Amino acid sequence: MLLALAAPAGVARAQPVVASAGPESVAVTVYRAPDRGSDDALDLAWLRGYALVTETRTVTIPAGRATIRFEGVAGGMLPKSAIVSGLPDGVREKNLDADLLAPYSLYARSLGRPVTLRRRLASGTVEEPAILRSGPDGGAILQTRDGFVAANCGPGSESVLFPQVPAGLTPKPTLSVQTDSTAERRVTLTLSYLAWGFDWQANYVATLRPDGRTADLFAWVTLANGDVTSFADAQTMVVAGHVNRTDRAPGSSEREAPPLVLKCFFHPAVMPVAAPLAPAYEDGDIVVTGIRASLANSVSIKRNSDSVVAIQEELGDLKLYRVPMATTIGAKSQKQVTMLDRHAVPVTIFYRNRLGAGVADDTRIMLRAQNRKERGLGLPLPAGPVAVFQPSGDARLLVGEGSIGDKAVNEEVEIDVAGATQVAARIEREVREGRFRLTVTNALPTPIHYEAEFTELNASERVRANGLRRRNGHDVWITEIPANGTATLRYTVTDAGAKD
Repeated sequence: MLLALAAPAGVARAQPVVASAGPESVAVTVYRAPDRGSDDALDLAWLRGYALVTETRTVTIPAGRATIRFEGVAGGMLPKSAIVSGLPDGVREKNLDADLLAPYSLYARSLGRPVTLRRRLASGTVEEPAILRSGPDGGAILQTRDGFVAANCGPGSESVLFPQVPAGLTPKPTLSVQTDSTAERRVTLTLSYLAWGFDWQANYVATLRPDGRTADLFAWVTLANGDVTSFADAQTMVVAGHVNRTDRAPGSSEREAPPLVLKCFFHPAVMPVAAPLAPAYEDGDIVVTGIRASLANSVSIKRNSDSVVAIQEELGDLKLYRVPMATTIGAKSQKQVTMLDRHAVPVTIFYRNRLGAGVADDTRIMLRAQNRKERGLGLPLPAGPVAVFQPSGDARLLVGEGSIGDKAVNEEVEIDVAGATQVAARIEREVREGRFRLTVTNALPTPIHYEAEFTELNASERVRANGLRRRNGHDVWITEIPANGTATLRYTVTDAGAKD
């Protein structure tokens, strides 16, 4: 009887497969792209930051050896970073099943198979059966009853309709692990991994008050997800500061499929990687029965905002900002969450030139604030762009845009707002060697605060003048210039070892 139940010799029994369609809960911590400067915008077409994703899933694992499939993980997952905890007997092996349903892979898997060629002509839409006769890296060649057709090379618009999804393609990024359990169990597992294709930054808006000495400061946390996976109701955090990582950004083997490039003779028609899959529509360029891979607007970024305020916490030497409410980070989308909202922050508006021996750079409008609690701030300020507005009647007008780097509590914050058009500096060389005269003209109907900072000197040069101060390691001349007035500074530049 036992022999009758046994499998024939040499025949392997298929391993059970347990599929987890999605997590019960998910947390996403986004780290800023390490090489992006504070004044560089988010590159929505190629996000270079990354995220730590932590998911909780409940599955029933059978006795013996089995495969558990975690569907809906991030497409940019780094498989070697994945950790699965909660399995009683551990993990035998793990694999990222990354052959996703996308235009490139769909086209490549359909070579030599029947498809439908749809042509949109001025007279109407025509469909006819065809067979794909070229791979995804060459011309789009299809064979019809009347001969061979080069798609997208005529006056009309062509679409390729696929009757079914080729075997081996999955619409969701999937991580699979092999288990070997001594008994059937229902367990709650935690899956944690790093994924590329995310980024974030702080965006500040400073609105000057009519008194000219205070400003309202508002800031967003802008989250960007370039992945094909959405994270619904996620506990979301962002980390400010630079985290040391030795890995470089992954190559194409660990990212989405390459773009589908269909060459029409000498005129290439580039078709980008698909956006998240959706039910079939009639306007897609590539259509699968029941599934649509949209090529139009495939890299578009959706925007939405939450009114909740991110809460700042400590994370070693880094700063962590936690969104207090669960929020959905959609695939190929951008989201903004309030980070701070401070009113009547004391600020100084001033005009500045950076000087050398006989040269001055362009005059800049600057805004300075002290990141101190008693001065209206006193919290870590992540790097990001700053837009400065000034009231004009009932409206707000943009004065200029600058940026700040990562600023700790008690640090000074300076923002280069814009170039000045009403304040000009001129340097003249006097008769005596090494002597110069700086003349600053204020054409505004109001007095201004002005600073000349000697930052463009050679290492061996020293500047001497009456009334200089030291600020941030440089000599600075600080003065008030009256409305429609001028101010003059005479200074001498010598070698370090020279004597008067």
